[in-house]
Amino acid sequence: MSQSEAAQKGGPTDPPADAVAPVRHQDAPPPGTNLGPHYTHCFGCGDQQPSGLHLEVFADEGVAVTAQFEVTAAHQGAPGLAHGGLLACAFDEALGSVNWLLRTPAVTGRLETDYLKPVPVGSVVYITARCVGVAGRKAYLRAEGRIGGPEGELVARAAALFIQVKLTHFTEHGRPEDVALVMADPDQHRSLRAFEINP
Repeated sequence: MSQSEAAQKGGPTDPPADAVAPVRHQDAPPPGTNLGPHYTHCFGCGDQQPSGLHLEVFADEGVAVTAQFEVTAAHQGAPGLAHGGLLACAFDEALGSVNWLLRTPAVTGRLETDYLKPVPVGSVVYITARCVGVAGRKAYLRAEGRIGGPEGELVARAAALFIQVKLTHFTEHGRPEDVALVMADPDQHRSLRAFEINP
């Protein structure tokens, strides 16, 4: 298949023709709820990571979230500007949190990020993220990042494919000592607070 034929069929982050509209789970937290960190040691959202992003994520209407974080000196790439990889990390975190509204653990299969404008240190980045389709175990998502307020200047966009997994994915593939600590204190990890280990 040529590159132009592949482009006409859609890319790997585009929902296929048989995708269905996402449905917010009946037990999803109501809009406006601060979802808190999914794992206290997560670089993206964890409150126990001194130089992490400390991304705050809030449930929105439908199958969507809003999120925000402040770009600090620890997040620089070029002098005075956010590192592109850290912006991708923020998108990954926000997009992953959308799956919480589907009440299904999921992992990133693919993340595509478009950088439109530089993001200065000291900026607050506001992210909106939503699910645009589900096909089997695959969830297709989109996000936008803005500075200067939630309706401010668009600085980056992202598209992602997440794969729904069972919680055993994390217990089987995670570092055993870290998994043991979380299992001993489920309050460290959002999913373990809400789901059985074998849902």
